[in-house]
Amino acid sequence: MRDSFSKLHPVLNLVFFAFVISLSMFIMNPVCLGLSLICAFVNAVYLNGKKTVKLCLKFVLPMAVLIAVVNPVFNHQGVTILSYFPWGNPLTLESIIYGIASGALLSSIVLWFSVLNSVMTSDKLIFLFGRIIPSLSLVVSMSLRFVPRFTAQFKNIRNAQRCIGRDISDGSILVRTKNLITIISIMISWSMENAIETADSMKSRGFGLKGRTAYSIYKFDGRDLVLLILTSAAGAFVWAMLLCGAIDFNYFPITGGNLTSPEAIFTFVIYAVLMLIPTSVNVKEGLKWKRLRSAI
Repeated sequence: MRDSFSKLHPVLNLVFFAFVISLSMFIMNPVCLGLSLICAFVNAVYLNGKKTVKLCLKFVLPMAVLIAVVNPVFNHQGVTILSYFPWGNPLTLESIIYGIASGALLSSIVLWFSVLNSVMTSDKLIFLFGRIIPSLSLVVSMSLRFVPRFTAQFKNIRNAQRCIGRDISDGSILVRTKNLITIISIMISWSMENAIETADSMKSRGFGLKGRTAYSIYKFDGRDLVLLILTSAAGAFVWAMLLCGAIDFNYFPITGGNLTSPEAIFTFVIYAVLMLIPTSVNVKEGLKWKRLRSAI
């Protein structure tokens, strides 16, 4: 699918994720948790497709279920006692609800970070922070780039070792351990060689020298300005409502909060608008692209 949101200016991408992730971390209102989780899933599926489904089935869903199950075992706050554990501690309805909410919060954070990883490439990070904090931006961008490269290289080396019968799944435990050590040794040698080549390449290109210019493909246009204003206004409004207590929600000792007041409902609408900005941009550009193709 065409991802038009990733092609927008990096400043807009950074501001959007700063608002979305920070709000998702600090808002425990169940309506906002649901909106954040649904929007994060929609955006992640649009960007990553089957990878998001696999991520949810292998990591996000088990993590959420584990948190929802474990929380009542250790958290015994709340006034609605449903039963008692064999060791005498109460099982409360409030602790179960809080466990489900915590699982939803962490799941939405994981999905938003998967979207962030797809949109904010190393080129964008260097563009944003290269002039301000060049060393930090370089380290972050290289770290983000190193993880997928390390994984791909590990698979290549393991496949090569499997072809000659020296994989970590072949032989006895002692042989498997020896094969694993061999693969790790190869990976360390590859990592050090790659680091030296990268350092030599950067030195040859004059990285860190005074007055060095940098080529940029990003241009801030009118659409970026409109979306930046919309994102900043929506994010600031939701933060203001959160700090003012308009969407407060308590889980202990009694579950309840502000869900139906006019200011809360309006905040939920603005929150949904903020979360759906990437999807709206992608859908709009997708329809425009189809219309242009049909006109040919």
